Amino acid sequence: MTGQSAAPGIAEKPRQSFWGLWNISFGFFGIQIGFALQNSNMSRIFETLGTAVDDLPALWVAAPLTGLLVQPIIGYFSDKTWTKLGRRRPYFLAGAILAAISLFIMPLAPYLLFAAFMLWVLDASLNVSMEPFRAFVGDMLRTDQHTAGYIVQTGFIGAGACIGSFFPFFLDWAGVANVAPPGVVPDTVRYSFWFGAVVLFLAVLWTVVFTREYSPDEMRRFEGPDAEPSGSPIRALAAKSFGSGMLWIAAGALVLLLVNRLDLEKEVYLLGGLLVFYGLASMLAIQLAKAGNRTNMLSSIVGDFSGMPEVMKRLAVVQFFSWSALFIMWIFTTRVVAQYVWGTTDSGSAAFNQAGNWVGVLFGIYNGVAAVAALTLLPLLSRRLGAAYTHAACLLLGALGFLGFMFIRDQYLLILCEIGIGILWASVLAMPYAILASNLPQSKLGIYMGLFNIFIVIPQLLVATVMGQIMLWLFPDDPIWTMAFAAGSLAIAAFFMLPVQALLQNKARQDGSPEAEGVYAQ
Repeated sequence: MTGQSAAPGIAEKPRQSFWGLWNISFGFFGIQIGFALQNSNMSRIFETLGTAVDDLPALWVAAPLTGLLVQPIIGYFSDKTWTKLGRRRPYFLAGAILAAISLFIMPLAPYLLFAAFMLWVLDASLNVSMEPFRAFVGDMLRTDQHTAGYIVQTGFIGAGACIGSFFPFFLDWAGVANVAPPGVVPDTVRYSFWFGAVVLFLAVLWTVVFTREYSPDEMRRFEGPDAEPSGSPIRALAAKSFGSGMLWIAAGALVLLLVNRLDLEKEVYLLGGLLVFYGLASMLAIQLAKAGNRTNMLSSIVGDFSGMPEVMKRLAVVQFFSWSALFIMWIFTTRVVAQYVWGTTDSGSAAFNQAGNWVGVLFGIYNGVAAVAALTLLPLLSRRLGAAYTHAACLLLGALGFLGFMFIRDQYLLILCEIGIGILWASVLAMPYAILASNLPQSKLGIYMGLFNIFIVIPQLLVATVMGQIMLWLFPDDPIWTMAFAAGSLAIAAFFMLPVQALLQNKARQDGSPEAEGVYAQ
């Protein structure tokens, strides 16, 4: 395999060494520690401060909603930013500072509403840092190193998730108090959050200090003539009618009506509200575009969303089904393991809590597997198969891991399931982004990576609301069937990777070079 060949008149980005790849993605290690601490401990903090278990989903809505709103906006602005600190790095640093402050304050929250507000601030800050990191890999690396770049980033994600998830357990083992008076967060959680704040800030600072972004002039030389003329998505938006926006509003209104008619969970209101909001936003964006306002953020975001490149549209379907399976796992695994391995449905029993502790271990294992697989298995497969077929294979391995829950009743044998799920997790975090970064306009990597996040958030909202209702209707006493739903969802995602592969092959033939697929890790 030869390296990337630049087209005539286009400069070539320097090839990054291993330490260059390390520096580019090291900040993600700290960001993922922050996410892991949040995901593992926020429900515990909320319950400590007095919330009922039934109200937890409403408080957790902050996380997906924040990502849905923040990432496209940050992506839009980071594409257009240039300062002495660079293009993406100002957002890394600002988000890290705010997230570190939030992690320090969160376990000191005296009231539930204050803790909920700090969760919102924390999640927004983590998203401000995280979103530009996805585009940063594409900015800094040549096409034939995109897969390697996202694989290294995935390794840091897995390592950070492991440390963040296990740190309270480690402190408990070391003798730090794991219980506290009512209304007080235990020392294990407080110290873990403070540790996370320091590591997050230092890890992001490492990337800020030890990387140098290419200037706008350098990026123009690397990109060559703009494949997508400036303003073209907005011009296309101006030619549209208001009919599509009205359809989104009608769909949202129907969802809101069904919540009352079918007595659905109250979180479904959020889904209906988001549909109505997007319909109104798209109509306003079309009106602004028709009026000749071609520089506003709303029309740019809506125009880019409605005019996504074909490869992004096809990967969006894959993301939807992939993340649906992952959210099913995160929500239902504890109930499945408690009922089918420990034989209890009593959430107050010692057996249920033992099952919950073991699920934490299982989740730590799949994150550890992901870190190892990202640096060993994925490079090997991507060289042999290409990114698209590698991702399809990993999706099927993940499906097998979920199917294992249907039959295995031994807690230790469940580790076999987590190996497949860990390989899936590594691929989900690397391969779609490697494909995107190699096949999107480089000047818009930020906004497109932010919009791609929508297809992570929507499945989260659907699983958190609709999936519970489906199980209540079809299998009210058998949560094990959620694992079958997850396996089926991953099989569908693997099937939809075939059109992605076909598109990449067509592009490679048109370009006359296999490297045009951007699928090889060297």
